[in-house]
Amino acid sequence: MNVDLGIWSRLSRLVIFLLLVAGLIGVAVWYHPLIKRNEALRKRILSLEGEVQRAEQENRRLESTIKALQQDPRTVERVVREKLNWAKAGETVIRFEEPPTPALPAPRSR
Repeated sequence: MNVDLGIWSRLSRLVIFLLLVAGLIGVAVWYHPLIKRNEALRKRILSLEGEVQRAEQENRRLESTIKALQQDPRTVERVVREKLNWAKAGETVIRFEEPPTPALPAPRSR
């Protein structure tokens, strides 16, 4: 036997549905700061991973430079000539300098 209670059964279903929706919204509001913090931490992890990759590339470059300086006398000679302006006996060192950039003229006062 199915008894129709009229509007009260519909209202009780609506109240239960609204309580369920309110509960879901409450959980969402409760976890929202945690979700935002998680997003920020993920972004930070990505930026740190990028920094690690750049540091590893720089490390490989420096290791190859060190290896070349330890094993190749021509590399040592080239670096000494470039950085310290050294020359062999009987050679003349000629240095070329960049011309100074002209300063911008000061604005005129009216």
